[in-house]
Amino acid sequence: MSYRATERPRIGWIGAGRMGFQLAARLLAAGHDVAVYNRTRAKAEPLVERGASIVDTPADLADRDVVFVMVSASADLAAVTTGPDGLLTADAAPGLIIDSSTVSTEASVQARAAATERGADFLAAPVSGNPKVVAAGKLTLAVSGPRESFDAVRPLLELLGRGVTYVGEGEVARLVKIAHNVFLGVVTQSLAEITVLAEKGGVSREAFLEFLNSSVLGSVFSRYKTPALVNLDFAPTFTMPLLRKDFDLGLGAARELEAPMPIASATAQLVAEAIGAGSRENDFAELILEQARRSGLELKPENAKIDDGLEA
Repeated sequence: MSYRATERPRIGWIGAGRMGFQLAARLLAAGHDVAVYNRTRAKAEPLVERGASIVDTPADLADRDVVFVMVSASADLAAVTTGPDGLLTADAAPGLIIDSSTVSTEASVQARAAATERGADFLAAPVSGNPKVVAAGKLTLAVSGPRESFDAVRPLLELLGRGVTYVGEGEVARLVKIAHNVFLGVVTQSLAEITVLAEKGGVSREAFLEFLNSSVLGSVFSRYKTPALVNLDFAPTFTMPLLRKDFDLGLGAARELEAPMPIASATAQLVAEAIGAGSRENDFAELILEQARRSGLELKPENAKIDDGLEA
């Protein structure tokens, strides 16, 4: 183990997109020294006002104690770790790399091997949430890798959200996150189906979802998605193409592990259908529009004032 816990580790952060920006901001708010790299520098610069420093390449973060990575895809993880001017190409190497990207197990294995070769510990730590969930302090993380490293860095991880779960060695956190996102899609499709059914029978979406959310079947998620389903506000938190990527990863794992997933397979086809119909930029809750179309129902915003259940 090359990472040794300190009260104030020097932190590097790679990836200042919507999620990465908010999470880095939480570490800064807690008083940590955070240096940030983002491919588009301008997106990271507002963090300077919160106390961050900005670097020009991932390699510039190699002397940090802990480096978080949150990028969009497997190829991006490879690029920022072992690509030109990557984090693991400098003379030094960080004590610990924590990767919170949603990537394939294969990409994670390769990044872990590259880190180990340079003497850096590596934790896979994919997250569940979006920027609003982060702001409300309700982000959750699944973490896998060396238990010693997890125990050492846990206080830092707990600054990011309310739930930090160690799930095992190696890359198993990747499987946990993919399974989570497959369930996300399946639950949302099911929620769309029953909501459209109720509306076609004469019940408003607001009334039906208020009932559901008050029952034992209601959840933080169903309440959080209720404003989108009722008011048809599809400002993106997670897009349909990103959901399709996770279904592809999940069904690939299912084939490899010989674990049939018939409901997930059917939902994946409906997600593909929605993308084919043009749903690419908006939130994946647009699944309700496709469900309504198949049901011969034209949905209109109900313009109701609804609490999404999240409070900062």
